[in-house]
Amino acid sequence: MNKWKVAFFALTGVIILFFTLLFYWATSPSEDVQIEKKSATVNPSDSVLLVEATADDIEKIALKYLQKELANSPLPLDFVINESIKLNSELTAFGVTVPFSMEFDPIVTEEGNIQLKQNSVNVGRINLEPITVLKLMNDAVSFPEWIVVRPNEEEIYVDLSDIEVMNGARVRAKEIDLENNRILLEVIVPNE
Repeated sequence: MNKWKVAFFALTGVIILFFTLLFYWATSPSEDVQIEKKSATVNPSDSVLLVEATADDIEKIALKYLQKELANSPLPLDFVINESIKLNSELTAFGVTVPFSMEFDPIVTEEGNIQLKQNSVNVGRINLEPITVLKLMNDAVSFPEWIVVRPNEEEIYVDLSDIEVMNGARVRAKEIDLENNRILLEVIVPNE
């Protein structure tokens, strides 16, 4: 057999094996991420402020925190808050950049944290499962510890109790009503 035929078949086999492994990795279920349900505690001496904000206000504040935390991220992230929360980014594979966007519905938990339940995903012209996109995003981006990506549950969990705003103050979500552009937060300010 000609050495070029052997090289051709070997290279073809390696390429097929690579794409098979890539497909298997992208479609295999990821580990279940358990969330420790905790909330910002209120001591009797603390002051609690109720803050009403608009989606635009929260978007600006969240972008500031995320840009600081994800400054060295290889995956550019941007999001917009209007009727839902829309996350925009792009994946680069084999020199091809594919834009993607995901939409989430926010849910306030009993602890005052936020669950972002995914309701749609668009990845260029490629039809990918939401679990796959969240898994790829979780592997590509080193999120701060207060953001937990849960691909199997198709959600992103924002643990507000882990975010320290200023001088030890903590935040809890009370209500998120994006249709009426109304977001209520409690800011817990320690007085000690």
